[in-house]
Amino acid sequence: MLKARLTQSIRQMSGLHWLLLFAGILLAWAGLFAMSVPADLRAAGQVYGADFWLALCTMTADAAGAGKMVLMWGLMSAAMMAPTALPAFATYDDLSQTGENTRFGDLVFGYLTVWIGFSVLAAALQLGLVRADLITVFGDSRSGFLSGALLLIAGAYQFTPLKDSCLSKCRRPLVFFMQHWDEGPWRNGLRLGAVCLGCCWALMLLAFVGGVMNLAFMALATVFMVLEKLPEIGRWLTRPMGVILCASGLWVLMTSI
Repeated sequence: MLKARLTQSIRQMSGLHWLLLFAGILLAWAGLFAMSVPADLRAAGQVYGADFWLALCTMTADAAGAGKMVLMWGLMSAAMMAPTALPAFATYDDLSQTGENTRFGDLVFGYLTVWIGFSVLAAALQLGLVRADLITVFGDSRSGFLSGALLLIAGAYQFTPLKDSCLSKCRRPLVFFMQHWDEGPWRNGLRLGAVCLGCCWALMLLAFVGGVMNLAFMALATVFMVLEKLPEIGRWLTRPMGVILCASGLWVLMTSI
């Protein structure tokens, strides 16, 4: 049964719009990889010049650096959050076969609009923390108190009713879309993005603990957030992860004193 459902889902994800979505996710990860690897190790530096990569990836606590931070958070959001929404996108795509005004691209664009807004706010927060000398310009924490506080916030949020409410909508996308179907794809995308943001904002901010450009952290966080939104698996992960994060936060705070 599971194999049949998986095969059917894969067949449904074979249209041009799916190929473009997957290509966008891959390009976002490629962009993050390019920004995280030292300039002298990049083959593309032979074409564009090492100065090109150095200028692109060097973060500064000014307006130019803020723009790069927004770009970096935008790539992170696309690379990490779009995969977590694939079950919801597939559900909408399936439902759209029987309706009108159900443009798939509008749904995805609405979803990403929410995360673009989050990227702007996260970049502003990063800039403020850099100027307060709490993190480096690349987002690595300089403060044990900051790291411990972010871990405790993320851990405690795992137990909140808001987290449960947002997760329940992500785990039952059919019910979610049927409740708001008449609002159209754009507003449904905004709603889905807001629900996804409600699930993951605290975990995303842990990038300030693991390092904003730490690809290993991004990959692990993406895998966890994908699994957490699956109804059969996610309900066993949310609260145990909360315990782990809270315990880690307390340990970091105690060892920083």
